[in-house]
Amino acid sequence: MAAPFLAEAESLRDQLVAIRRDLHMHPELGFQEYRTATVVAEQLGALGYEVQTGVGKTGVVGLLQGDLPGERTVLLRFDMDALPIHEENDVPYRSQNPGVMHACGHDAHVAVGIGVATILARHRDQIGGTVKLMFQPAEEGLGGAFAMIADGLLETPKPDVALSIHVSSGHDTGTAVVREGPLMAASDGFQIVVRGRGGHGASPHETIDAVLVGTQIVVALQTIVSRNVDPNETGVVTVGAFHAGTAGNIIAETAELRGTIRSFTPDVRELLHRRVREVAEGVAASLGATAEVKLMIGVSPTVNEPQVTAVMREAAAAVVGADRIDSSYRTTGAEDFSAVLERIPGSYFFLGSRGGEASAFPHHNPRFDIDENCLPQGVAILCDTAVRCLHNA
Repeated sequence: MAAPFLAEAESLRDQLVAIRRDLHMHPELGFQEYRTATVVAEQLGALGYEVQTGVGKTGVVGLLQGDLPGERTVLLRFDMDALPIHEENDVPYRSQNPGVMHACGHDAHVAVGIGVATILARHRDQIGGTVKLMFQPAEEGLGGAFAMIADGLLETPKPDVALSIHVSSGHDTGTAVVREGPLMAASDGFQIVVRGRGGHGASPHETIDAVLVGTQIVVALQTIVSRNVDPNETGVVTVGAFHAGTAGNIIAETAELRGTIRSFTPDVRELLHRRVREVAEGVAASLGATAEVKLMIGVSPTVNEPQVTAVMREAAAAVVGADRIDSSYRTTGAEDFSAVLERIPGSYFFLGSRGGEASAFPHHNPRFDIDENCLPQGVAILCDTAVRCLHNA
């Protein structure tokens, strides 16, 4: 099966690379993407899109009405924010903003988005329905998708289908991960404050050592997944921060633990939340202390709707080949596009961007980079999927 937009996407290669490198040189943190939003808005306006700016503070929405009859609307999301990381790559397009870097590939996503916008605008006379482009701020933990939804993103018109992409340095260029069901995990946080009784380090019998209690809680939390979660399911409980004490000869009165909880299903999510609280409070009580547990609800799992995912799989197979599609991979990483997919049926896929040693560093690494040969592939897959979804109810 031929890929209907691949040749046209390949013809945009130089433009896509130039856009991506320009954005890479000028990264902006979440809700600070003013320059990026301006670039996007200008490009969309020049292509004939109806443009809305300031959606979710710094987000941009582009609307294109096809010339053919059609009532359906397809939404395509592209995130724009960078990370607070100092880039270590020695490349001509290295970040010019010290301490800020596109270390997750969102610069590539914006370039792909502009490529999609370009091709769909060219084919307006062959499109029925509405294309709605979502250029999102603040995906990296700040809830940019929620902000855009609160500003009316999913209204006037309400999308029938939602699509998104993420480059992956864990997969070779020329491959794609397309999977129905949960692809990425729910991500929630927790804070545990242990309260004991402080005192002199030479007189531990007069105290309730919050450090000791906290360490026992950390160890006990590791039993939740291994002894409470069905081995056929997946869960993660990680303590990533432990703060206590002021001096080596003082027994701490309080200790603070902070961590993350990951899950794919509502049942496991509820179980992990409940057991984190029970274990922390129970261990603390057994040692004469108390534990105050605060759970912070984050994002839901990123769940791909089967019918839309089947369409995306066909489009991806036409571009990279059916034998280059991975339908088994999923990750306990998380994504706030899940907030859109909770409301609108759709699909999110990973596009391989590892083309050699230079593009094999993991995401959020100061030497992260991509093989730019993946950019036209992403454009072609999304254009084909979007048109199919518009024309097939």
